[in-house]
Amino acid sequence: MDTGGLLLRVVVHSASVQDREGAKLLLDQCGGLFPRLKHIWADGGYSGKLVDWVSEQHGWALEIVEKPQGQKGFGVLPRR
Repeated sequence: MDTGGLLLRVVVHSASVQDREGAKLLLDQCGGLFPRLKHIWADGGYSGKLVDWVSEQHGWALEIVEKPQGQKGFGVLPRR
């Protein structure tokens, strides 16, 4: 089934939890639920050690979608 970018799962946490740590809470709940899941796109707020953690813990590829060089302010990014 192609979800076409639809939400698969949601986790709500307090504002004191950083986005990258909240992502771990979410992704740990997804293990085994979506056997076809292989690739995840996220914005720059999820870069860093989380990319390696996702690969090591779940075997998925986490790709960070960066803003185009020179872009200031909000802009729609592909696959985010």
